[in-house]
Amino acid sequence: MTRISHLKRFTTMLLSLSLILTGWSTPAHASARLKDIANVQGVRDNLLVGYGLVVGLNGTGDKLSSAMFTRESLIAMLERLGVNARDDKLDAKNIAAVMVTATLPPFTRQGSRIDVTVSALGSSSSLQGGTLLVTPLMGADGEVYSVAQGSVAIAGFQAQGASGSSVTRGVPTVGRIASGAIVERELSFDFNNLNSINLSLRNPDFTTADRIAQTINKALKQGVAFPTDPATVTVQVPSSYKQNLVAMITDIEQLPIEVDQPAKVVIDEQSGVIVIGQNVRI
Repeated sequence: MTRISHLKRFTTMLLSLSLILTGWSTPAHASARLKDIANVQGVRDNLLVGYGLVVGLNGTGDKLSSAMFTRESLIAMLERLGVNARDDKLDAKNIAAVMVTATLPPFTRQGSRIDVTVSALGSSSSLQGGTLLVTPLMGADGEVYSVAQGSVAIAGFQAQGASGSSVTRGVPTVGRIASGAIVERELSFDFNNLNSINLSLRNPDFTTADRIAQTINKALKQGVAFPTDPATVTVQVPSSYKQNLVAMITDIEQLPIEVDQPAKVVIDEQSGVIVIGQNVRI
């Protein structure tokens, strides 16, 4: 009985080992949705930037004696409002010059609101409690696409004790205004009338680009897709999708694509974790 049990145990070990080796020898290919590995060219965010003033600070604003751009901006703003502020004794401590940045999503319509980030430009120590005045936000072409204004909310803080000790948490000179900008100009892009679209791969690869084209052609049952380079796949719009390009994008962006991965070894120097790709050979 002992010999039989040992034989059964040995047979089980051999069977398990053979299954493991079979699993290792079988290549495992990772597949992902097309929308997760490629973008439609032209459908992209646009960066906006502007220069403005934050008022209402509790003595934590710029020093006008050293921040001349803040002083000149304050004087120019007051003059536009009919106030003569050309005085050498001008010494406000509750105003700060800031840079305002935002991201304009694609197809955002006029009147929509977007979030903005406000960052101190001068010697201000904190933007807590401040209010951003009307600030035009421009794109790379110099055109104004939105206007920002509102109360600044910061995540950090700064406190000082009676003995002179102080503590700072986070970054009190950077704040955010949720829905603080109104879109005034739309980006013109006649997407629905395009005769072809270009799919831009996030990780360029010849094999993956060719597989994308083959998968799209098989799904649409037409030879309309072809790779132009390892980062771009061009898709001609079939006649059945004319004036309805959104429907075509919906149909193809869910297609599973077998993504080809290069042989790679990744080493995390902090934790010592080593990740070896499937195609690595030693």
